[in-house]
Amino acid sequence: MSISRRRFISMLAGTGAVAAATTLTGCRPVSDPSGQGWLPNQYRDQSTFKPPVRGRVAFSPDDPALVRDDEKCILCGQCIEACEKVQSVFGYYELPVYDDFICVHCGQCSLWCPTGSIHERSQIDEVIAAINDPEYIVTAQPSPATRVGLGEEFGMPAGTWVEEKLATSMKEAGFDYALDINFSADLTITEEAAELVHRVTTGGVLPQFTSCCPAWVKFVEYYYPELLPHVSSARSPIGMHGPVVKTYFAEKHNIDPEKLLTVTLTPCVAKKFEISRPEFVNGAVAKYHNNENIKDNDIILCAREYAEMLRRLDIDFANLPDGEFDPLCSEGSGGALIFGNTGGVMEAAVRTAYYYITGNQPPEHLLHFEKVRGLEGIKKADVDIPGVGTVKVAVAHGLLNARKLCEEVKNGTCEFQFMEVMACPGGCISGGGQPRTTVPPQDWVRQARIDTNYAKDASYGLRNSHDNPEIQAFYNDFAGEPLSHVAHELLHTHYYSRGDKLTPKEVDADGQYKK
Repeated sequence: MSISRRRFISMLAGTGAVAAATTLTGCRPVSDPSGQGWLPNQYRDQSTFKPPVRGRVAFSPDDPALVRDDEKCILCGQCIEACEKVQSVFGYYELPVYDDFICVHCGQCSLWCPTGSIHERSQIDEVIAAINDPEYIVTAQPSPATRVGLGEEFGMPAGTWVEEKLATSMKEAGFDYALDINFSADLTITEEAAELVHRVTTGGVLPQFTSCCPAWVKFVEYYYPELLPHVSSARSPIGMHGPVVKTYFAEKHNIDPEKLLTVTLTPCVAKKFEISRPEFVNGAVAKYHNNENIKDNDIILCAREYAEMLRRLDIDFANLPDGEFDPLCSEGSGGALIFGNTGGVMEAAVRTAYYYITGNQPPEHLLHFEKVRGLEGIKKADVDIPGVGTVKVAVAHGLLNARKLCEEVKNGTCEFQFMEVMACPGGCISGGGQPRTTVPPQDWVRQARIDTNYAKDASYGLRNSHDNPEIQAFYNDFAGEPLSHVAHELLHTHYYSRGDKLTPKEVDADGQYKK
């Protein structure tokens, strides 16, 4: 039975607590391994009934990342809880808002939604149509965090490693090439670390912020546009992968780039927004080929979406044999793999920055950089680099925590030179497009995924992004060196202020807005 919002409100007005709870269970349940069912916390304790009707966050009807099924929305307020208390987006601006729906597309609301009302905007039909169209060559490539999350959609324990099954599944689904975003994660680290070294050694703008999380970037564009010069110009791994595939890869394989489509499997729904940014729709690839019909990237499928696509195609993912990615734009280091963890980008970048500055491989303690690991909201650490001295770094996950660090930079009280931010708690491993293993998401799930990534990194023979032979070949054969003209054209970008859309509320030293 489906329960509409209007019906839900009517129930609250006209039924008792137990009756309301019983009726609510008629909604389609969401699996919760804890055995507590799908009901939000405020509905589990009968003393809290009648439960408050708290409302919901606003979505643009044209949002490229998220949609809401109004018939499933019960106005429980869980989306507001995530948006305000975790991400500090909802409520952190004065009304009116000018010509915009204030959203960073992180998708945490979809993970907290107990009824599945909020979900990703599906592009499954587009992907299947592209695969079946003989006119096109279609590549598929998974982001780092998908290989420790996707298995949960098929009944596997949290954090199960499924990289080899992923490679097989892409071929079974009909993609022409199975590539890997881990290659481009290494590329992002190479460019971002080179940029950091340049800033540190030439007196550039510091601290440098990471730029691989599109929700975080949009957050800065809204709330802290004066800090945009601090944001690295290096694109995200997906932002780099499309241009590399449609130039370097296409030339190596003699493929017409206008007939080459990229489909990326990601834990993140904000990536749907990222590739829709105007500077990426008519961007680096269009300029390179002098053809405005070629976008930098074509389609994003989040992990939940890809799982649904495999089910539609009757592909038994859990029982697939192990496979391998195709060569070229597919090899990744352990540094690329840990990209999916909060602190992982920092750790990988520090490894490579140390090498660029000293000419020596990073010491063992930087291959196990414990001070930036874990689920603490804000982590700070010192990195001693010969020839430079002590570089202070900071890591935040969850935008409320990022806000606290932004306030330090804004007020001139920060001491760090490099800051990593991931919008989603835990990093990409808990992205808004990951399996809804628990509702709301739980730290034990996040930690299981994180632990698997670190264990795999430790077992890799290839630990550092700069040592990736495919990365070295890309520069030797095509781009020259990090921060070269070609690299800047294809692998870097710029961002712009959205501050005219809203008036931010004042916040205190803890990043909380002053009510």
